[in-house]
Amino acid sequence: VQLQASGGGSVQSGGSLRLSCTASRFTMPYYTIAWFRQGPGKERDGVACINHRDGSTYYEDSVKGRFTISTDSAKNTVYLQMDSLKPEDTAVYYCARGEHGLECPSRAADFDSWGQGTQVTVSS
Repeated sequence: VQLQASGGGSVQSGGSLRLSCTASRFTMPYYTIAWFRQGPGKERDGVACINHRDGSTYYEDSVKGRFTISTDSAKNTVYLQMDSLKPEDTAVYYCARGEHGLECPSRAADFDSWGQGTQVTVSS
């Protein structure tokens, strides 16, 4: 099982980034996929999640209306579109795989595979 997260970078406040999470050895649209982030000195928190069994999604309150999680089945990729970025969004972002049907949101411990993380830095 291998997940690869990419798309991070440095942007100014109000800018946008799109993160990608690609799998090489399993079919993404079968599983629950989530994005977590971990800021300096902080715990790893879930920001967005998609349950592919029923198509339901979840967003943490601070990102609602600004972040969008989506899936491109042809590319076997889950995206996190991040708009109106704020300095407090600065963190390392990780994608993670949970079992088929895992409810959103779920704890980090419920996800069995993780990408390597991609740094997002938002300057004011």
